[in-house]
Amino acid sequence: MTEHVKIIHKAWEGFDASRKIVKVEEISAMVSTNHVYRITFEDEDIVIAKLSSYGKYEHFKEDHRFIHTLANNLLYPFENVLAKSLLKNNRVYTYRYRQGKKDIWVVFYNPVRVLQRMPRRLDEKHIRKFGQQIGRFHKACSRIKNNFPKSSKTLRTDIQALLERLEKDESKFGTRAQADMIRYHCDLFLKNRLKNNVSGFEIIPVFIDWNIGNFSVTDKLELYSRWDYDWFRMSYRMMDFYFFSRVCSDAGDRTVFSYYINTMNEDRFLMFLEEYHKVNPLTANEIRFLRESYRFFILNYVIKDGSYFFSEQYATKLRNEAYEIYLPSVDRDFDPEKIIKALKIKEEPAKKS
Repeated sequence: MTEHVKIIHKAWEGFDASRKIVKVEEISAMVSTNHVYRITFEDEDIVIAKLSSYGKYEHFKEDHRFIHTLANNLLYPFENVLAKSLLKNNRVYTYRYRQGKKDIWVVFYNPVRVLQRMPRRLDEKHIRKFGQQIGRFHKACSRIKNNFPKSSKTLRTDIQALLERLEKDESKFGTRAQADMIRYHCDLFLKNRLKNNVSGFEIIPVFIDWNIGNFSVTDKLELYSRWDYDWFRMSYRMMDFYFFSRVCSDAGDRTVFSYYINTMNEDRFLMFLEEYHKVNPLTANEIRFLRESYRFFILNYVIKDGSYFFSEQYATKLRNEAYEIYLPSVDRDFDPEKIIKALKIKEEPAKKS
């Protein structure tokens, strides 16, 4: 019995020792350091277990409570889109395993139903329908935003955590020049947050890591189910959009991947935005923040947490590309004004002081 399987057995004993597990099968995508298992019981019932060990346990627990709140409060037609976590004493049950330097956390889900996957490369009808569906889904998330307490994790606190790690030991991030590059982009991100007036943006539940392998649709291309909640957070809706551009990209879904900014320059992404904007209008400042959401994604998920989230091979590859390609491209290769003009978005009037 592997260590993870032993931890799952211990976690389940803490939840319901009366039900015997007969089979534990790993169903992880094998890209990240998180692990997902299918658990079968004597009566053939099935639950899903997710094991994680990066970040903080408190954030893991908080995120899964938020996800459960979202899953239970979304209304038709999205009421069954998310997997429901298992509850004990009316709270999401999480288990923490600590031994020596090991600190591993477990949460259990009911299996999520899966219908059709979109093709690896979308046609125009898929892109347009996807834009409409996501516009509606974000609207549904917005309607219940007041059901959530304030999150302890923000974009600013994540950037500050990166700067603190850099101050503590910059050699872990590469050369002095690479450390200086991180500092420069962190500073620019914090300045541009204020410049884009993010205080006027709504904070809603966002999943960030949207890709074709993370959701299923009906035969009418309506959003049916969504799984993989590793990068869930309470934040601005624009945090999701870089990955929407990747779903719509001409290259399509790929097994070997990089995080280039150019998918946000494609006409296919503009097509998605046109449909989204009809359903759930975007503002000029939100479009400008697309650049910052990409910058944050690279700084936080690739550089700060990449080694915790991605397998070692991918973490190294992506971090090297971040220094050589991604960060240098942020201000050079993406012009939000073109999108603002194409969508005919009018500037918001300046607020009177």
